[in-house]
Amino acid sequence: MERRKFLRVAVVGAAAAAFGGASWQEAFAAAAQPGPSPYGPLQPADANDILLPSGFSSRVVGRTGQRVAGTSYLWHPAPDGGACFPDGSGWVYVSNSEVPLVGGTSAVRFSSTGQITGAYRILGNTNVNCAGGATPWNTWLSCEEVDWGRVFETDPFGNTGAVARTAMGRFKHEACAADPDHGFIYMTEDVPDGCFYRFRPNTWGNLSSGTLEVLCGPNEQTSGPVTWRRVPDPDGFPVTTRNQVSGAKRFNGGEGCYYAGGTCWFTTKGDNRVWAYDADASAIDLAYDDSLVVGGGAPLTGVDNVTGSSSGDLFVAEDGGDMQICLITPDGIVAPFLQVQGQSGSEITGPAFSPDGSRLYFSSQRGTAGNVFGGITYEVTGPFRR
Repeated sequence: MERRKFLRVAVVGAAAAAFGGASWQEAFAAAAQPGPSPYGPLQPADANDILLPSGFSSRVVGRTGQRVAGTSYLWHPAPDGGACFPDGSGWVYVSNSEVPLVGGTSAVRFSSTGQITGAYRILGNTNVNCAGGATPWNTWLSCEEVDWGRVFETDPFGNTGAVARTAMGRFKHEACAADPDHGFIYMTEDVPDGCFYRFRPNTWGNLSSGTLEVLCGPNEQTSGPVTWRRVPDPDGFPVTTRNQVSGAKRFNGGEGCYYAGGTCWFTTKGDNRVWAYDADASAIDLAYDDSLVVGGGAPLTGVDNVTGSSSGDLFVAEDGGDMQICLITPDGIVAPFLQVQGQSGSEITGPAFSPDGSRLYFSSQRGTAGNVFGGITYEVTGPFRR
């Protein structure tokens, strides 16, 4: 069963029972609830001060200002959004740098055994590169989180130069996700009255031209059909993209974005929600809302970057909160998967799985230092569900 349908059927049934036969719209909005993790409880912190389930281990891949192991490359400050790409029998992990003016993106190359074999720059001299997204044609879309920010299409393997894709809109970009089933790139906007966008390239695989649209619907709507309308001026000047279309639905601080199985999952940090956009039905639902957790005590706060595993679990990183990556399982359980200890002044960024699903990469953006020069990028290995 497609992940979208599996998650909806499972959690709506559970929530409806818990709420005495509530409607499916009410049930889904309250569905994802705390419960036991399929990986078991977190164990005491390891040598890297990370709490993990039994059977998992961590290692440091890079530290800001220090050489990546086995290379001469200095890791960048404030590591943020990231993704993995297959590279022969190995893979490449890319990571943005969320700092002004020099920003950009770095990459680390791994062999089939996980050994680091290289590190290098793939984008530089850009502005506050926060998150982004991978394309099916194996490029990385690096997004500038500034007013009139751009999307840069980059080569994870370092063979070709980066290109600004301004047809995708000039606004405070956060993350994006490619939908090859319907031919769109979805994008979030990190402002309190931000919007949710989609870009349809004139030719799939070529982002140089196309149509930018914004999702429209009542601001109070959390479930049901929505529509899309074209943004007349993607350059966003003098009128910003989010203010050009009447009826554009507002989202409180758009963050992570991930597409799989007909659904684009995206997060809004301002109200601590995980949304599900059903691309087949052109409708939205709430997959998680901390204010609707039964009995309070929500395990997932400060929702930010999001990715998925091959088992159908969503992995949601916290910006602050308890410095955790939490998972939302297809049967509607929300539980911590890992926790970083002693770094309360930081945030977790860039979760991404290696192509075979056996390794999870992520960063603590400001590390123990609590500033952009303290960033640490980690790898977690273990028996991930397949």
